Amino acid sequence: MILTPGAGAGRDNRTLVTLEQKLSPLPCRRLDFPYRTAGKKMPDRPPVAVSFLREQAGAFAAELGVPGDRLLLGGRSYGGRMCSMAVAEGVPAAGLVLLSYPLHPPGKPENLRIAHFPDITVPVLFVSGRADPFGTPDEFEHHVAAIPARVTVTWVNGGHSPTADGLVAELVAEWIAGLPA
Repeated sequence: MILTPGAGAGRDNRTLVTLEQKLSPLPCRRLDFPYRTAGKKMPDRPPVAVSFLREQAGAFAAELGVPGDRLLLGGRSYGGRMCSMAVAEGVPAAGLVLLSYPLHPPGKPENLRIAHFPDITVPVLFVSGRADPFGTPDEFEHHVAAIPARVTVTWVNGGHSPTADGLVAELVAEWIAGLPA
């Protein structure tokens, strides 16, 4: 599994670390996006991030000796969004794990970040806080219907950065266990 951080965090984000520990012995690779490794604060534009994910997923699959469609891609907020865009653009994957997915900027529900949803054809797990300003439960229910694959949406207490990392990791592990082998 490839795990990616939100825009303001790095690969050592507590949720990603907890998730990797919970999923062990499943091979996981936590990544920093190029802007982060270059010391910049502004996140990469989607074409740069998607290209990076394509490269990293291919390299990780080759290293593991598995086809790319055996990998899971996912992450928090910006990272999960970039993974979903990469998969929609043809990066092979077995599924997507999207934590605190940013449907829209806070207070701007008209600026949706879902144009690529109809091109996602793998199973998707969304885990978000019930009080996340980037997307309400009602908004998720409405918009994830555009994804033509199996979608699971799970809610935990909190906002955009829920603190229940153990619970989030457990929910992800249960979802992965239910995927076809």
